[in-house]
Amino acid sequence: MPKKYDVCVKNGEYMGKDGTTKVKWLNVGALMSNDKGEYIILDRTFNPAGVANPENKEGVFLSLFPAKDSQNRTAPIKQEAPTYEPDDLNDEIGF
Repeated sequence: MPKKYDVCVKNGEYMGKDGTTKVKWLNVGALMSNDKGEYIILDRTFNPAGVANPENKEGVFLSLFPAKDSQNRTAPIKQEAPTYEPDDLNDEIGF
């Protein structure tokens, strides 16, 4: 059976109902495997430069978690893109 993991990055913290600090995780991709080997699919909109870096570390830490769903998902679930009204695109650009 192929392996499948969610690739996630720490995206903040919050206070749980029990008063403990919990971590918010953002799913940015998937690690998959098949008969040819393992591979990672990253969400093309994920920008590691946007990850908080309070300790000025050189890299971005990504974590692997067993995939939450049992479907053969090949990429993270995308959020729906915003919609624009035609008038929004006709605004004058001030430069």
